[in-house]
Amino acid sequence: MTSNAASDIGPPWGWLAGAALLGITVRLLFGLLYWTGHPLTRDEYEYLSLARSLAAGHGFVYDEVMRSGSFVPFGRAPVYPAFLALIGAGSGVTDAVPATIKVAQSLLGGVGVLLAGLMGYRLAGPRAARGAAAVAALYPPLVWISAYVWSEALFWPVGLLVAWLFDRASTRSTPSLALFGFSGLVTGGAILIRPALLLFLPLAAVYLLARRRPAGLAVLAVGIAVVLGPWTLRNHRQHGRWMLVASDGGVTFWTGNHPLAIGEGDMAANVDLKFANQRLRAEHPGLTEEAMEPIYYREALNWIRAHPFRWVELELRKLFYIVAPIGPSYTLHSARYYTASWVSYGSVLLVALFGAWRLGSRLGQTPGLWMLTASAVLVCLVFFPQERFRIPIIDPALVIVAGSGLTAGRPRRGVL
Repeated sequence: MTSNAASDIGPPWGWLAGAALLGITVRLLFGLLYWTGHPLTRDEYEYLSLARSLAAGHGFVYDEVMRSGSFVPFGRAPVYPAFLALIGAGSGVTDAVPATIKVAQSLLGGVGVLLAGLMGYRLAGPRAARGAAAVAALYPPLVWISAYVWSEALFWPVGLLVAWLFDRASTRSTPSLALFGFSGLVTGGAILIRPALLLFLPLAAVYLLARRRPAGLAVLAVGIAVVLGPWTLRNHRQHGRWMLVASDGGVTFWTGNHPLAIGEGDMAANVDLKFANQRLRAEHPGLTEEAMEPIYYREALNWIRAHPFRWVELELRKLFYIVAPIGPSYTLHSARYYTASWVSYGSVLLVALFGAWRLGSRLGQTPGLWMLTASAVLVCLVFFPQERFRIPIIDPALVIVAGSGLTAGRPRRGVL
């Protein structure tokens, strides 16, 4: 931490701890008292199936319950199912979200609140830290995500940790290679939660090269490779071809770049696209999702090459839906959910725009957060926008800027 009068105050740890406790409490109340008895989504069934296999010592494979179902499960990244198995969520078959998951993910939400406060402190000091933590504790989408068996609940605090570590490593006047290495290890782990974070890497590389930090970039890359390498080698042995993390990229790319795509939402929100997927799979009977991945990419790229202007129009629609939460993946839910989601996101977006204006040049204190956010936007453009792609990265960034901008004091130079 740089030494000056403002920075010597240090982060308001007592306030941050209180905000984290508030965030945990709100999430527990929502998950354990309100969001109960709801049927599992497809993704939740698949994550729990993998957790059961891991807990039973059968490895990273779907269990018999899932294999005997009516659909072929998607390829998944390994860390979230391993997390579920570790907390005891793989002990048996269930039709609802186990309370164990809700409790563990509520605690993770508290960690996310603490990290949001630390990012606010980097931006504008103790007052901004309080504002960012308070908003993160109560922001509805970051509250309700803890009650689902979705990797986003684990990823959003880890994503903020990636950004915070990268900022600490890259903005120092004297680079710390050890900190770059640790940042790389955490980033590699985060990629094994959500492979879409891979798009963060080229942005980070450009930034570090522009700041003439090639050694830091090299150490960061080594740290990432140390974590990713063993899993990638495992995939090659298991599936007979190189696959960095998981096979879900192929079907997701196909879903977002198809003549029936509308610029937002997955197959659950686009029935015509779901039927098109069934027809494509019927043309290749017996293939696993891993074997289908190159076929999905080939089909999508062929369409893009044959219809470049329609693809550009589709990309413009994606850009619109990144900002406007009015697509089919939102309206698919109940009116109450849609209203709560729209009001939450719309409000924090407007306040964040005001906060960004108020913070001004201080926004430059957190380049990692903005590259993380830019990577999420790229994910939406390369694949498709969806609320679950937005919540774990874009929403925390907006929350931090909104809370920090509203409460920030005068500009300061010290950062943590």
